[in-house]
Amino acid sequence: MKSITSNLLFRVFIAILAGMLLEPYMPMAVRRILATFNTVFSEFLGFSIPLIILGLVAPAIADLGKGAGKMLLLTAAIAYGSTLFSGFMTYAAGISIFPGLIEATPDASSVVGSAKELKSYFSISIPPLMGVMTSLVLSFLIGMGLSFQEDSALGKSIQDFQKIIIGLIDKVIIPILPLYILGIFVGISFSGQVFQVLSVFVKIIGVIFALHVLLLLLQYIIAGFLTRKNPLRLLWTMLPAYATALGTQSSAATIPVTLEQAKKNGVSDRIAGFVIPLCATIHLSGSTMKIVACAMALMLMQGMPFTFSLFAGFIFMLGIAMVAAPGVPGGAIMAAIGILQSMLGFNEEAQALMIALYIAMDSFGTACNVTGDGAIAVIVNSITGKKELA
Repeated sequence: MKSITSNLLFRVFIAILAGMLLEPYMPMAVRRILATFNTVFSEFLGFSIPLIILGLVAPAIADLGKGAGKMLLLTAAIAYGSTLFSGFMTYAAGISIFPGLIEATPDASSVVGSAKELKSYFSISIPPLMGVMTSLVLSFLIGMGLSFQEDSALGKSIQDFQKIIIGLIDKVIIPILPLYILGIFVGISFSGQVFQVLSVFVKIIGVIFALHVLLLLLQYIIAGFLTRKNPLRLLWTMLPAYATALGTQSSAATIPVTLEQAKKNGVSDRIAGFVIPLCATIHLSGSTMKIVACAMALMLMQGMPFTFSLFAGFIFMLGIAMVAAPGVPGGAIMAAIGILQSMLGFNEEAQALMIALYIAMDSFGTACNVTGDGAIAVIVNSITGKKELA
């Protein structure tokens, strides 16, 4: 996981840099070839998104439902609540901060759509088998149904389909994404708006970093209140997990460190051994923060109207979709692309910019996720006490 995500971040950075620096020297034919590739790949991505949702979300919900015990329900509820809180906190901060940042950027509203100025040589239509919302509802129904069955034929088929989808993401979509992003930034550079895009990107990243520090402080203030312990000391104890996640960019790879530090905060071995691995799968407050903030910023850049009710529905759906994300390189943003498209109306260019922004901050989001896992472990340990809930 570490080599895959680190290599992807490096290749995306090179793609952005190459799109900015090499575009002035590219023949028009090369620019149009890239535009043609992006047109075809965006069609393929649109076809794949419902299948990705079905292949990741259905088995994730089925596995979650099969875990019997009150501790599972308690941990899942706290993790989902933390994810929702992160989303709504980000919305509140974004609606206050982002308009001023983006209005200060000249012609920001024309930036995202600028790649359309390059015409492709041809296009291929690849209609999806189903709509995004249809795939989400179907995934939920299948996942809940399978959670009550043991060794069913459909369950085995869904697991096989999950492996196919993970292979699609890992072997096809993720390796091609840098080329797709290269095409997007060639188009933006061709329009002369690339520096406006980057200036907005830098501002967004700075705001998100400050928000994720605030989120961690709030999580540990709650944990400290319940345990009558110093929240800053609890958070300080978890810093080795934070630093490890920055390097590995993987919640799963950081589990041993997160476990050890959670125990140092007074969490029992039994509860830490249950909560930490589970939260590495279902708790993605940092990832949710990145996606909500970037979505708001890009909508403001495009002049797209949005309301609180629109984002409320998006955040609730995002919290469910995030369950399927961990363990799959790029899984979080891949799981989110479908609802970005169906609920917020993101086009291909906006989706590509979302992917680039998300990957640029991947390590910080993962670090926020795993450090928050430690707070949840402290909270669950405080609530359950010596009761055997599992």
